[in-house]
Amino acid sequence: MISFENTEVAFRGKSDKDLKRAYWLFKLVGSTSMVRFGKWMTNFALKTRMPVKGIIKRTIFKQFCGGVSIKDSIDTSKQLAERNVKTILDYSVEGKTSEDDLDNTLNEILETIKEARQNPNIPFAVFKTTGIATFEILEKANDSIDNLSESELNSYRRIVERIDEICSAAKDADVPVFIDAEESWIQDTIDRIVTEMSEKYNQRRAIVYNTLQMYRHDRITFLNEAIAEAEQNGYYLGMKLVRGAYMEKERERAEEKGYPSPIQPDKASSDRDFNKALKISIDHIDRVSICAGTHNEESSLYLTELMKEHQITNDDPRIYFAQLLGMSDHISFNLADHGYMVAKYVPYGPIKEVMPYLIRRAEENTSVAGQTSRELSLIMKERARRKKK
Repeated sequence: MISFENTEVAFRGKSDKDLKRAYWLFKLVGSTSMVRFGKWMTNFALKTRMPVKGIIKRTIFKQFCGGVSIKDSIDTSKQLAERNVKTILDYSVEGKTSEDDLDNTLNEILETIKEARQNPNIPFAVFKTTGIATFEILEKANDSIDNLSESELNSYRRIVERIDEICSAAKDADVPVFIDAEESWIQDTIDRIVTEMSEKYNQRRAIVYNTLQMYRHDRITFLNEAIAEAEQNGYYLGMKLVRGAYMEKERERAEEKGYPSPIQPDKASSDRDFNKALKISIDHIDRVSICAGTHNEESSLYLTELMKEHQITNDDPRIYFAQLLGMSDHISFNLADHGYMVAKYVPYGPIKEVMPYLIRRAEENTSVAGQTSRELSLIMKERARRKKK
């Protein structure tokens, strides 16, 4: 029986110094006012070139990132592998708009696939569509590409070409690739392209994975329709299931523009649909491969129960659990200790470029009820256990 209370297993790879750093970091991100001040101060310091990169690198960057490059991140990957946890290299540079910058990000994603091809500790690649596309074009194409001008249509085609290049490289390397979910007003564009890529590259197994944010009330319907379409057209489906990361922004925009919010009425509804999506996927495991991207203990245990009910072995590669580096180690390492397939998202990139990602992580930890307090309680429990030894 898995126990997520086993802090000895959860923190076996952490030194006392590591635990102390994590304790103070989660203390800070538990305060909304401190996160807001930290966001302002960090942006100000980087803009004015204050010498803060060293402090950032030794604290929040060290907790949540693998390094500034793929090469830097391999040490982190090796440490995870010693505990039977795999790595998903996540190039976390955001907000670029020039074609050269978008192509540079494309090339970096292709490099992660090359590394994964030769590295058994890296089973997946991942990217955000907004890392290789301008938000404006994705938004304008969301309803239909028919309303795009000729120049916009050329930009859209370039987006599809970049995604196709990534998916083709993933297929050739036999490395599945996750395409992250984003805001609802660009997600239809992403879903349309991912479906096209899935039909093209998932003929023998799931190589291209879409991502479903279950805090949206329409995603169960979408999942059922996607399975039916895959069955009808004879390809496999890859799905990464998450609760989601844009809830407040989604609600605000819906109210501002006067359309029904796509967001669930409450957290219980999101939890219900997340678990329902797990069951639907496992019921169709011969067609669907999944990655449960969750820091939720109940959903993680529920998936292990579903696997037992369907007599699926713990190490079935069609079913992965995933958490972010530096978070929910009690879930990751206890699952891995029982032989389940587990991977950590390992973000990397130049410190200044990765700061938007790190700030978002801090804001999300503050807004998710119980997340920070749970991390703190487990760290405190492990520190107390070690002192008794």
